[in-house]
Amino acid sequence: MASRVFYPTFERHDHAAGLKAHATHYCAGCGHGLVHRYLAESIDELGIQDRTVAISPVGCAVFMYYYLDVGNTQAAHGRAPAVALGHKLANPGSIVISYQGDGDLASIGLAEIFSAAQLGVPLSVIFVNNAIYGMTGGQMAPTTLPGQKTTTSPEGRDRSMGQPLRVAEQMALLDGTSYVERVALYDAKQRLRAKKAIKKALQLQIEGRGVGFVEILAECPTHLKGSAADAETWVREVMVPFFPLGVKKDTTPESLPAWTPHGDPSFDADTVAALFGADEPEPIRTGEGLAATFGDHAALKLAGAGGDGAQTAALLLARAAIHEGLDATHIPSYGPESRGGTSYADVRMARHAVASPAVPEPDVLVAFNAPSLARFGPLVKRGGTILYDASVVPLAPELPEGVRVVGIPCSEIAASVGRVMVKNVVALGALLGITGLLPEATVLGAVRDALRGKPALLEMNERAFAAGLRTGRAARGAA
Repeated sequence: MASRVFYPTFERHDHAAGLKAHATHYCAGCGHGLVHRYLAESIDELGIQDRTVAISPVGCAVFMYYYLDVGNTQAAHGRAPAVALGHKLANPGSIVISYQGDGDLASIGLAEIFSAAQLGVPLSVIFVNNAIYGMTGGQMAPTTLPGQKTTTSPEGRDRSMGQPLRVAEQMALLDGTSYVERVALYDAKQRLRAKKAIKKALQLQIEGRGVGFVEILAECPTHLKGSAADAETWVREVMVPFFPLGVKKDTTPESLPAWTPHGDPSFDADTVAALFGADEPEPIRTGEGLAATFGDHAALKLAGAGGDGAQTAALLLARAAIHEGLDATHIPSYGPESRGGTSYADVRMARHAVASPAVPEPDVLVAFNAPSLARFGPLVKRGGTILYDASVVPLAPELPEGVRVVGIPCSEIAASVGRVMVKNVVALGALLGITGLLPEATVLGAVRDALRGKPALLEMNERAFAAGLRTGRAARGAA
């Protein structure tokens, strides 16, 4: 029977319709699918679904959150153990799984996994080792075997490239690990052992006993350029002799006392403020433009393709808000799903402390291209504002009722003042003209500060800002 921990359909694939709604994105014969299955079954059997948090890596398993119906967080490359620690310390009763591949854990994340494991805070680490960078083109990984050919070692890995890391053996030497085992997936017997090891790593965390670490030798038929059966044979005959299977460490409960957190964390603002002797926070500044248009707080999302300047415009807005004495946050996202996808940034500004920098439902969207408008337009709050580049998007799609939609030919205006690249500054001026969000002098001051070392570009950006401001005011008056 299928595990309840798997979503019944996978929304990512073909809008959850047809056969694709029940298939993962993994290549045929990839080991990740089996590991997901054993992880889901173990969570189900242990009855911990409602308190489990899975940390997805950067790598082939980046979309694990589409498949497992548990708490999910997608970590930056190599930082899954640090994110896992944050979850565990913030919620000691949770069961946290750091799921990582060999490039993610053994390369960029090596310091993070060693540091997290040495602390001994109960975590379960699932380490999938297929000896290759699978997602990004088949480059040599820290676990690539001697003589193995990859796109970055076309003649085979030699001693000048260093020796492969035996991660399980190194993890077993750390004081904070309670259980370390290396397993494989190449036949039914090994798969049963893999399932048992995964379940044990979770059980130890339930008991609060250190870090459970399971290394799984997995197949990657795509980069081995063979069938699934060929890949299984390669793992058994080539990987296993270099990475011996078996338990590397198994500390008895008697010698490793259960972890006891230093009290439950508090998220109450007054309690936290009292710890630092702080009085109740007062509004930082009036913020007249903000208050007149949005009240005490505004959430903005700026989005476009790479090179459109959305990230720079967002940063300038955040700096301008800070210059106004407001609390402001800026958090960028460069589109993890594919190169050339939407790049966006979230900005929050408030007369009080901003609690979270994320903007799932913006008051304002500035969209520089059609994909960004289509993706984020439906998320804008009722009563909010959408500003889009009408030079690039001649006709806006159907958007939510009760949202003001304004098309400004930002690229065309930018070209008329000198260069299309200043369209983001045109958009800033237009945004202020439409909303009155911040004083124009403050935003222009942020632009001037950013160009302090590039005086030749200053005049053109000032003209771009002024042109956008005029156009925005005209659009506001026509509304």
